Amino acid sequence: MAQLRHDYLKFVAQEAEILVVGPEDQSAFQRYWDKEKLPFIGLPDPDHKVSNLYGQQVKLLKFGRMPALIIVDKGGQIRYRHYGYSMRDIPPNDEILILLDALNRETGMV
Repeated sequence: MAQLRHDYLKFVAQEAEILVVGPEDQSAFQRYWDKEKLPFIGLPDPDHKVSNLYGQQVKLLKFGRMPALIIVDKGGQIRYRHYGYSMRDIPPNDEILILLDALNRETGMV
């Protein structure tokens, strides 16, 4: 999440908001957000309702949820999905920012 925090203003400039969904409960999420001073939204999902809705995978041999990055447009349509196979399989911010720019141009947002 540090990479997201580092480029947060670039995401905002692309008319994007970051929402991180995690398996922890609300108090654990709050402690982590306060400690790390994260500028984006954190959504506790201990019952996996949101992660299941978006198809985020759980791999017990890899100790839990695999990373998933999903871009949902302002109309609620999923425009991009990336499901990671390990905790290292996360698209770099620059790649996502380029994709957001292309989506914004496609929809006339810029």
